[in-house]
Amino acid sequence: MEPKTEKEKMIAGEYYLSGDALLIKERRRAKNLLHRLNVTEYRVTKKAREIIQELIPNAGSNLYIEPPFHCDYGYNITCGDNVYFNVNCVVLDCAPVVIGSNVFFAPNVQVYTATHPLDAELRKTLENALPISIGDDCWIGDNTVICPGVRIGDGCVIGAGSVVTKDIPDHSLAVGNPAKVIRKLNDK
Repeated sequence: MEPKTEKEKMIAGEYYLSGDALLIKERRRAKNLLHRLNVTEYRVTKKAREIIQELIPNAGSNLYIEPPFHCDYGYNITCGDNVYFNVNCVVLDCAPVVIGSNVFFAPNVQVYTATHPLDAELRKTLENALPISIGDDCWIGDNTVICPGVRIGDGCVIGAGSVVTKDIPDHSLAVGNPAKVIRKLNDK
Protein backbone atom coordinates (compact mmCIF):
# COMPACT_ATOMS: atom_id res chain seq x y z
CA MET A 1 0.00 0.00 0.00
CA GLU A 2 1.34 3.41 -0.96
CA PRO A 3 1.68 6.00 1.79
CA LYS A 4 -1.04 8.62 1.94
CA THR A 5 -0.46 12.01 0.40
CA GLU A 6 -0.57 15.06 2.67
CA LYS A 7 -3.92 15.95 1.08
CA GLU A 8 -5.33 12.49 1.88
CA LYS A 9 -4.10 12.80 5.46
CA MET A 10 -5.64 16.29 5.74
CA ILE A 11 -9.06 15.14 4.54
CA ALA A 12 -8.91 12.03 6.77
CA GLY A 13 -8.32 14.11 9.91
CA GLU A 14 -4.76 12.89 10.38
CA TYR A 15 -1.72 15.05 11.07
CA TYR A 16 -0.39 16.52 7.85
CA LEU A 17 2.11 19.06 6.54
CA SER A 18 0.25 22.17 5.43
CA GLY A 19 3.37 23.32 3.56
CA ASP A 20 3.01 20.45 1.08
CA ALA A 21 3.49 21.73 -2.48
CA LEU A 22 0.12 20.44 -3.74
CA LEU A 23 -1.77 21.96 -0.80
CA ILE A 24 -0.03 25.30 -1.30
CA LYS A 25 -0.96 25.21 -4.99
CA GLU A 26 -4.62 24.39 -4.20
CA ARG A 27 -4.86 27.15 -1.56
CA ARG A 28 -3.36 29.60 -4.05
CA ARG A 29 -5.99 28.56 -6.63
CA ALA A 30 -8.74 29.20 -4.07
CA LYS A 31 -7.22 32.58 -3.11
CA ASN A 32 -7.11 33.64 -6.76
CA LEU A 33 -10.79 32.77 -7.17
CA LEU A 34 -11.62 34.54 -3.90
CA HIS A 35 -9.76 37.64 -5.06
CA ARG A 36 -11.86 37.68 -8.21
CA LEU A 37 -15.04 37.20 -6.16
CA ASN A 38 -14.22 39.58 -3.31
CA VAL A 39 -12.38 42.34 -5.17
CA THR A 40 -12.98 42.22 -8.90
CA GLU A 41 -16.70 41.35 -8.85
CA TYR A 42 -17.73 42.14 -5.24
CA ARG A 43 -21.37 42.26 -6.30
CA VAL A 44 -23.34 39.08 -6.93
CA THR A 45 -23.29 39.08 -10.73
CA LYS A 46 -23.45 36.32 -13.31
CA LYS A 47 -19.63 36.28 -13.32
CA ALA A 48 -19.56 36.07 -9.49
CA ARG A 49 -21.92 33.07 -9.61
CA GLU A 50 -19.56 31.38 -12.10
CA ILE A 51 -16.61 32.00 -9.76
CA ILE A 52 -18.58 30.56 -6.81
CA GLN A 53 -19.45 27.47 -8.84
CA GLU A 54 -15.78 26.96 -9.72
CA LEU A 55 -14.67 27.58 -6.12
CA ILE A 56 -17.32 25.35 -4.52
CA PRO A 57 -18.17 22.70 -7.13
CA ASN A 58 -20.04 20.45 -4.66
CA ALA A 59 -23.04 22.71 -4.15
CA GLY A 60 -26.69 22.25 -4.91
CA SER A 61 -28.80 24.89 -6.58
CA ASN A 62 -29.06 28.45 -5.31
CA LEU A 63 -25.82 28.77 -3.36
CA TYR A 64 -25.63 32.50 -2.64
CA ILE A 65 -22.51 34.09 -1.20
CA GLU A 66 -22.45 37.78 -0.33
CA PRO A 67 -18.81 38.94 -0.68
CA PRO A 68 -16.43 39.10 0.99
CA PHE A 69 -16.11 35.38 1.67
CA HIS A 70 -13.05 33.33 2.63
CA CYS A 71 -12.14 29.64 2.54
CA ASP A 72 -9.01 27.50 2.26
CA TYR A 73 -9.82 25.18 -0.64
CA GLY A 74 -13.51 25.34 -1.57
CA TYR A 75 -13.67 21.76 -2.84
CA ASN A 76 -14.09 20.43 0.71
CA ILE A 77 -17.36 22.38 1.11
CA THR A 78 -20.51 20.47 0.14
CA CYS A 79 -23.83 22.33 0.19
CA GLY A 80 -27.42 21.32 -0.39
CA ASP A 81 -29.90 23.61 -2.11
CA ASN A 82 -30.68 27.17 -1.01
CA VAL A 83 -27.63 27.93 1.11
CA TYR A 84 -26.95 31.59 1.92
CA PHE A 85 -23.75 33.12 3.29
CA ASN A 86 -23.98 36.74 4.36
CA VAL A 87 -20.92 39.05 4.36
CA ASN A 88 -17.58 38.21 5.98
CA CYS A 89 -18.10 34.47 6.43
CA VAL A 90 -15.03 32.25 6.77
CA VAL A 91 -14.94 28.49 6.14
CA LEU A 92 -11.58 26.85 6.86
CA ASP A 93 -12.27 23.70 4.89
CA CYS A 94 -9.17 21.58 5.45
CA ALA A 95 -11.56 18.74 6.30
CA PRO A 96 -15.00 18.22 4.77
CA VAL A 97 -17.71 20.75 5.63
CA VAL A 98 -21.13 19.33 4.79
CA ILE A 99 -24.00 21.81 4.81
CA GLY A 100 -27.60 20.72 4.26
CA SER A 101 -30.32 22.53 2.33
CA ASN A 102 -32.02 25.75 3.38
CA VAL A 103 -29.18 26.86 5.65
CA PHE A 104 -28.60 30.54 6.35
CA PHE A 105 -25.38 32.03 7.69
CA ALA A 106 -25.57 35.54 9.15
CA PRO A 107 -22.63 37.95 8.82
CA ASN A 108 -19.23 37.03 10.26
CA VAL A 109 -19.89 33.33 10.81
CA GLN A 110 -16.69 31.32 11.13
CA VAL A 111 -16.58 27.58 10.39
CA TYR A 112 -13.23 26.08 11.40
CA THR A 113 -12.23 22.50 10.60
CA ALA A 114 -8.55 23.35 11.14
CA THR A 115 -6.96 22.58 14.47
CA HIS A 116 -3.47 22.03 15.84
CA PRO A 117 -1.77 19.57 18.20
CA LEU A 118 -1.66 20.54 21.86
CA ASP A 119 1.95 19.33 22.00
CA ALA A 120 4.20 22.32 21.25
CA GLU A 121 6.80 20.30 19.33
CA LEU A 122 4.23 18.67 17.03
CA ARG A 123 2.53 22.02 16.52
CA LYS A 124 5.71 23.44 14.97
CA THR A 125 5.34 21.24 11.90
CA LEU A 126 1.97 19.47 11.82
CA GLU A 127 -1.69 20.31 11.91
CA ASN A 128 -4.92 18.43 11.46
CA ALA A 129 -8.55 19.09 10.72
CA LEU A 130 -11.86 17.57 11.77
CA PRO A 131 -15.03 17.54 9.65
CA ILE A 132 -18.07 19.70 10.38
CA SER A 133 -21.65 19.01 9.38
CA ILE A 134 -24.68 21.25 9.52
CA GLY A 135 -28.11 19.75 8.87
CA ASP A 136 -31.02 21.02 6.80
CA ASP A 137 -33.08 24.09 7.72
CA CYS A 138 -30.56 25.73 10.06
CA TRP A 139 -29.95 29.39 10.83
CA ILE A 140 -26.52 30.31 12.14
CA GLY A 141 -26.52 33.71 13.89
CA ASP A 142 -23.97 36.44 13.32
CA ASN A 143 -20.49 36.18 14.80
CA THR A 144 -20.92 32.48 15.54
CA VAL A 145 -17.82 30.27 15.62
CA ILE A 146 -18.25 26.58 14.77
CA CYS A 147 -15.27 24.56 16.04
CA PRO A 148 -13.61 21.49 14.46
CA GLY A 149 -15.47 18.18 14.57
CA VAL A 150 -18.90 19.61 15.40
CA ARG A 151 -22.21 18.30 14.06
CA ILE A 152 -25.23 20.61 14.10
CA GLY A 153 -28.48 18.73 13.53
CA ASP A 154 -31.46 19.54 11.32
CA GLY A 155 -33.69 22.51 12.11
CA CYS A 156 -31.32 24.22 14.53
CA VAL A 157 -30.87 27.88 15.35
CA ILE A 158 -27.54 29.01 16.74
CA GLY A 159 -27.77 32.37 18.52
CA ALA A 160 -25.59 35.32 17.64
CA GLY A 161 -22.10 35.28 19.12
CA SER A 162 -22.17 31.59 20.02
CA VAL A 163 -19.12 29.35 20.07
CA VAL A 164 -20.19 25.83 19.11
CA THR A 165 -17.72 23.38 20.64
CA LYS A 166 -19.95 20.27 20.85
CA ASP A 167 -22.64 18.60 18.76
CA ILE A 168 -26.09 20.20 18.75
CA PRO A 169 -29.07 17.81 18.43
CA ASP A 170 -31.83 18.25 15.85
CA HIS A 171 -34.37 21.04 16.35
CA SER A 172 -32.47 22.87 19.06
CA LEU A 173 -31.89 26.51 19.93
CA ALA A 174 -28.30 26.84 21.16
CA VAL A 175 -26.65 30.02 22.43
CA GLY A 176 -23.62 31.20 24.35
CA ASN A 177 -19.92 30.54 24.77
CA PRO A 178 -19.69 27.62 24.83
CA ALA A 179 -23.02 27.13 23.06
CA LYS A 180 -25.60 25.27 25.11
CA VAL A 181 -29.03 24.05 24.06
CA ILE A 182 -31.57 26.21 25.85
CA ARG A 183 -34.67 24.65 24.34
CA LYS A 184 -36.05 22.37 21.67
CA LEU A 185 -37.67 23.95 18.63
CA ASN A 186 -40.96 22.95 17.10
CA ASP A 187 -40.27 21.71 13.59
CA LYS A 188 -43.66 22.87 12.31
